[in-house]
Amino acid sequence: MEGRSSAIAELISSNWRRVALGLGSLAVFLFLWSLYAAYLRADWPFHGTPSGAWEYLPYPWEVLDAFFLSFYSHKIAGIYMADHVLASLKRIVVGFLLAVAIAVPAGLLMGRLPNAEAVGRPIVELFRPIPPLAWIPIFLIVFGLVWGPIAIVFLGIFFPILLNTILGARSVDPVLVDAARTLGARKSEVFMKVILPFTTPYLMTGVTVGLGIGWMCIVAAEMLGSVGGGVGLAIFSSAGISEYPYMYAGMLMIGILSILTTGVASLFERRVSKWMGMR
Repeated sequence: MEGRSSAIAELISSNWRRVALGLGSLAVFLFLWSLYAAYLRADWPFHGTPSGAWEYLPYPWEVLDAFFLSFYSHKIAGIYMADHVLASLKRIVVGFLLAVAIAVPAGLLMGRLPNAEAVGRPIVELFRPIPPLAWIPIFLIVFGLVWGPIAIVFLGIFFPILLNTILGARSVDPVLVDAARTLGARKSEVFMKVILPFTTPYLMTGVTVGLGIGWMCIVAAEMLGSVGGGVGLAIFSSAGISEYPYMYAGMLMIGILSILTTGVASLFERRVSKWMGMR
């Protein structure tokens, strides 16, 4: 009982240390931001003529105030921030689901079957080095302002999931596969009990990386063209009319959304790993 209590106390102590370090680094960042904004404006403790660039860098509390105002009293491009968030989330979710539905089966096949790898590898190596953002103009023309941003998100998420799934499928220990077959497991059972659980951590790494890229892609795509709003459109519109606190508020919203979506992905990975008996 004492050992268990000490382990719990150690866990709490370790988490508190990490939280304190994280809050400390955030405080230092906000302090340096405020200091530089004060320097540009020649506010205290600085004196002299303000720099002409001061309007481009508001204080952190001005950004926070704009962040909350954008949800209930200040419309950006004709709608509130909640509507922009909903529009971006819809595109991210649809693009993500399409990427998973195609990349996971393709990655498992290419990772386990040499013939599938021989067929898919040339295509992957041809298109993988091309940045997803380079496709934005042609995708917006070909797929339109509704499906174009979704196609960009799909492409940004697709390759990280595909490549990590291939790596995971290849990394399965052959001894485990042979042992399962020796014990009489069918191919479907080998796949569900050995290959898929072993590949899941690699797959979730691809999901985490892909979601980060997906948010970058959706912001860029929405800046160039979208229907129904989007956080990227909110950022671009605010910058176009010199409402810089609201521009930074949109950037803050993207960071929050990225953290939330990757957090949900990590939670899902833990649940799946536990269900498969890996934790």
